[in-house]
Amino acid sequence: MLFRQLFDAESSTYTYLLASDVGREALIIDPVKAQLSAYLELIKALDLRLVRAIDTHTHADHVTALGELRDHTQCVTVMGEFTNAACVSEHVRDGERILVDGLSLEAMYTPGHTDESFSFYCPGAGPGLLFTGDVLLIRGTGRTDFQGGDAHKSWDSIVNRLFTLPDKTLVYPAHDYRGWTVSSIAEEKRFNPRLAGKTEDEYVHIMNNLNLPNPKLMDIAVPANLACGQV
Repeated sequence: MLFRQLFDAESSTYTYLLASDVGREALIIDPVKAQLSAYLELIKALDLRLVRAIDTHTHADHVTALGELRDHTQCVTVMGEFTNAACVSEHVRDGERILVDGLSLEAMYTPGHTDESFSFYCPGAGPGLLFTGDVLLIRGTGRTDFQGGDAHKSWDSIVNRLFTLPDKTLVYPAHDYRGWTVSSIAEEKRFNPRLAGKTEDEYVHIMNNLNLPNPKLMDIAVPANLACGQV
């Protein structure tokens, strides 16, 4: 499988490009508008045909490239069924599979960070890849204090959904602020300080007392992303 992890330094966002091989159809997850030219250059260099562009949720810290990628490549834009982004071409439901030229991604409804967040699981032939958006981060979890976020739902999505996947499953989040690039389900069960050894009530208390400032671009990014980044 062809797999590329790309990074936007300004928003600390990871974007993922997947295909069965060079010269095949491809999909991209959580693309950033500021990195559009880099994506198009890589897609051309690898002789790929982008057919799906996916956002795990409505991001508040960067403007999505979904709309621009659709204009440049005629790909189908994809989000979960509960998104308010009316511009999206295709909505997926919990348990639905996205099939792209030999690749299969299972859509998993994992609210908590936002009320419309989805994760995407690619079982593959190896340990499996899990793209968690902002719900589960590496040694952390996504904040739950805006866009319909809910700490109880976050706990349920992570502990009762994501943590039931095989321990060897590799975890690829949409963000990391320390330079970590990948984790695993086993690692997060054991070492995530917000989850390991914690009860649901303890987790909710942690999340409800983070007192984080709003993302700098929130007032721009959220309305822009509801229009697939084309405002």
